[in-house]
Amino acid sequence: QVRLVESGGGSVQAGGSLRLSCAASGGTYCMGWFRQAPGKEREGVARIYTGSGSTYYADSVKGRFTISRDNAKNTLYLQMNSLKPEDTAMYYCAARKTGGVCALRWIDFGLRGQGTQVTVSS
Repeated sequence: QVRLVESGGGSVQAGGSLRLSCAASGGTYCMGWFRQAPGKEREGVARIYTGSGSTYYADSVKGRFTISRDNAKNTLYLQMNSLKPEDTAMYYCAARKTGGVCALRWIDFGLRGQGTQVTVSS
């Protein structure tokens, strides 16, 4: 079973930047970032196919966030720039180990991390 461990969360002022990392203990087919704010539904943020590097972003983060991966290190990243208070949430790394549909939906990712908190103050 592949384990996912997130790091890099924290508190930052609006307009600032953070970079999240997710270390996987094995290979994956695709990986993604999701977030959930208190009282809100979980939202897909971005996903990447591990092999091709093809990416997809939610409209809410497009142009501000960048998802990337280092296959040699089995590590996923999320560079978050121009952060807004509405980006405040628990951020989760997720992965799919084998091929198939890899849309930005929680149910498509069978492997999930424990989450890292991101807080953006105005």
